[in-house]
Amino acid sequence: MSRFDGKTVLVVGGAQGMGLACAERFGSEGAGLALFDIEDDALAAAAAGLRDRGRAVETISGDVSRADDVESAVARAVERFGAIDVLVHAAAVVELTPLLDFPESLWRRIVDVNLTGVFLATKAAGRVMAARGGGSIVVFASTNAFFAEESNVPYSATKGGIVMFVRNAAMDLARHGIRINAVDPGIIDTRLSAALVHDPIAGPEYLKRIPAGRYGTADDIAKVVLFLASDDAAYMTGEDVIVDGGLTLGATLGIEDLGLEGAQ
Repeated sequence: MSRFDGKTVLVVGGAQGMGLACAERFGSEGAGLALFDIEDDALAAAAAGLRDRGRAVETISGDVSRADDVESAVARAVERFGAIDVLVHAAAVVELTPLLDFPESLWRRIVDVNLTGVFLATKAAGRVMAARGGGSIVVFASTNAFFAEESNVPYSATKGGIVMFVRNAAMDLARHGIRINAVDPGIIDTRLSAALVHDPIAGPEYLKRIPAGRYGTADDIAKVVLFLASDDAAYMTGEDVIVDGGLTLGATLGIEDLGLEGAQ
């Protein structure tokens, strides 16, 4: 018996990238899938691919920053499958612009999707889980939560906020039998990081910073998400798990011979 046989998983941002990779893995372990995304074409393509492999899929189009859309997504998932056992929130937007040039309207959009969306989805799905005696929530933070990047203030601020949201939410939700954890991906080969990963000069140069010697894949992250969502992680809540190939462990000097022989 697979870990998620008979379970329902709502994936916010499930049409592509890491969200879709999570959906594929949950589906392979027997879960019913509700995919919520704002990109209609990508959502339809993702659902078609999953159904071709025999997965049970419900799709909901909407904006995670809008409470009505989130409530509708939760209601549709419950209507189709009868419950929500797992919530995965992978939706995010990013814009690289220096702070002093950053438009307020775009700042608000990033905060609304990346942080308010997590609050709305956790609240709506959490109420369903609480009524049934429990569940598991995994939200996507990032190494940007603690590892600063130039021209990326709003995105990093939201990811730092998610880490503290998860810690506080874990304390509130535990009484309802709900666990919540975060995953912190590093540089993963998805649309969000494609400009860096596939740049013929910057890509190989940045890769020198990653001890694992490769960029991450969406499936690398999905495997960790499934662990956190499963009973294998039953004693974990309020945690953020870094999955970055060692990128943020520290700096490498890039010097073969430090010249320390005989040094006092």
